[in-house]
Amino acid sequence: MESHCLLKRKGFDVASYGTPQHVKLIGPSSRKPNVYDFGTPYNQMFDDLRRKDVKLCRRNGILPMLERNLGVKLTPQRWQDNAVDGPFDVLIIFEEKVSNLVLEDLHIETMFS
Repeated sequence: MESHCLLKRKGFDVASYGTPQHVKLIGPSSRKPNVYDFGTPYNQMFDDLRRKDVKLCRRNGILPMLERNLGVKLTPQRWQDNAVDGPFDVLIIFEEKVSNLVLEDLHIETMFS
């Protein structure tokens, strides 16, 4: 989301998406993340996490991250549910497995395989 925020401030028309089934945020342990459905408003996640353990949220920096995200858009969006928002001139994808999902969804073969 930091890249989205930076590009938006520079005047680019930007959209950002996730690809997993749910939004997973830092929890009390790696085996116990906080899980939310895509479309859950960032302010709702913020309030929920603050109620659960404000000290943990301060330590791990999740609340400022959610505040920043809220300044960019209201909710996290899932690629598979929103790809019709395009057409897109450029896609920036940071992980190979995500790249394969997106390219498959767009019915594009990659020359980088």
